[in-house]
Amino acid sequence: KPFFTLLCGARVFAPRDMGIQNILIAGDKIAAVCPTATAPTNYPCQIVDLTDCILMPGFIDSHVHITGGGGEGGFATRTPEILLSQITTSGVTTVVGCLGTDGTTRSVINLLAKTRGLCAEGISAYMYTGAYELPTPTITGSVRSDIIIIDKIIGTGEIAMSDHRSAQPTCQEYKNLAAQARVGGMLSSKAGIVDMHIGDGKSGLSMLFEITANSEIPKSQFIPTHINRNQQLLIEGIKWAKQGGIMDITSGVSPESGSVQAVKPSQAAKRALENGVATTNITMSSDGNGSVPLFDATGNTIGVGVASQKSMLQEIRDMIKTEKIAPDTAIKFVTSNVAGILKLSQKGQVKESFDADFTVVDKDFQLKHVWARGQHMVDNGQAIVFGTFEQNSL
Repeated sequence: KPFFTLLCGARVFAPRDMGIQNILIAGDKIAAVCPTATAPTNYPCQIVDLTDCILMPGFIDSHVHITGGGGEGGFATRTPEILLSQITTSGVTTVVGCLGTDGTTRSVINLLAKTRGLCAEGISAYMYTGAYELPTPTITGSVRSDIIIIDKIIGTGEIAMSDHRSAQPTCQEYKNLAAQARVGGMLSSKAGIVDMHIGDGKSGLSMLFEITANSEIPKSQFIPTHINRNQQLLIEGIKWAKQGGIMDITSGVSPESGSVQAVKPSQAAKRALENGVATTNITMSSDGNGSVPLFDATGNTIGVGVASQKSMLQEIRDMIKTEKIAPDTAIKFVTSNVAGILKLSQKGQVKESFDADFTVVDKDFQLKHVWARGQHMVDNGQAIVFGTFEQNSL
């Protein structure tokens, strides 16, 4: 890749609307954001015309099954590992990997290896230690030690709650886990987040409300996700967020994907804003590459699908075009809000000295280009950089 690249003439949402700007990339960093920025005179520089395009920070997807998910329907329903081009052609430049139901045939060490592999292939990747169950699987023997010792581990998850697939732990067990994650994060200057899978169970968020009401663990330590999986859970999520917690909407959970009880993600965001949730307390992740199992009334698997990261850009488009949410608000949900919560200090904004991660769309929010750490990954909507074992790699 060229050391210098000049992106010219895009309307920049940083995520705030900065109008028309030129952006100079130096290596993997943003060197300048200025309407008059020009190419250096003494060095080769690639120049890309982005007239009539919209440029945003690269999307940060905080909940991705990078080593595959599922298995609830038997061994044949385990989804495969994600491919680099599946990520980049979704407008995503940073992922946080997690395990799910299966912490037995999929390991945290395997997750760490895949995380490092994606970094080597050109994007930014982090991970949570653990899986659905408690005690949750780790590498070093404790969540706290994993977060402190292993650079890529920024929290724990996804831990199941209000779900028939959970280990049915007590409030005290959840508290103990959160305390480990919190102190581990403090000692390593990481987020120490507990990423919570919230299922369809009747208890909803009641245990999270109880834990934070009867302990010193703040609501900000938890990210309850899949909050739009049904109407009642969305109501509880809005209440949680209005009290200072984070509500994470899942773009891959919607009526269109087969989750008939779900609230469409763009509509869930609109309802949250209309009900007074602060824009900084809403995030959206994809549950990408995880299975979307469908259960009957007794918990038997009756079908399975795969969540796509491409749903993130679709739902941002629908927030802006259909729900009339301001672009600089909607874009925060997948960029600066996520970076702030996860303490990814060089991510989520178009700003000098930050990582050169960009998602570029046309006026209809159709994907045009992606840059990750300064490398041009997607051109005119098509991947131009591939993972090591992808069919189209050189």
